[in-house]
Amino acid sequence: MSDEVVLVPGLWMPAVIMAPLAARLSRAGFRTRRLAYNGRQSLEAAAQMLARERAAPHFVGHSLGGVLILDMLSRHREVAAGRVVLIGAPVAGCLAGRRLGRWAVGRWMLGASAPRWEGRTARWERPEALGVIAGTRAFGLGRTLGTLPGENDGVVRVEETTVQGMTERVLLDQGHSMLAVSARVSALVERFLRAGSFA
Repeated sequence: MSDEVVLVPGLWMPAVIMAPLAARLSRAGFRTRRLAYNGRQSLEAAAQMLARERAAPHFVGHSLGGVLILDMLSRHREVAAGRVVLIGAPVAGCLAGRRLGRWAVGRWMLGASAPRWEGRTARWERPEALGVIAGTRAFGLGRTLGTLPGENDGVVRVEETTVQGMTERVLLDQGHSMLAVSARVSALVERFLRAGSFA
């Protein structure tokens, strides 16, 4: 199995936000690449950038980055992949995102990603192991738009990270943005990439 890992950040986040995770994975012997993209522009263009990866790498994405990974691998079955980890990724829609989209400035901020926050069912029908990490500390910008029902990380509700067919999901007491830089998350990602399990 490849030791390459493609790291994909979330909306409004530069690729450098994945640097702490990249550093930990590098120390563990993985070779990392960070994908830079503009989440306000064409998501299809970003997905095509991912689809050009041909070295059967592992994929790890935070927030919208995880959504892009899931969408790309679901559409492009010809793209070989190792193991996949989604971190705080609202693959089943995002209530906070829909609320933000009620205002003109919110629609501008969301850009091309706005339609992706509608509710939907996310499925994983590939043979590769898919791990999901979700946060349960309600600390994030989404709370400024109103209370989020159920467990959530302040932006994404745990139920919005549900992928039918996922291998495993783990919940952490972390807020949305902190998931991207958390040492605990990094350790879990490393473990999943090696063993296909968080346990």
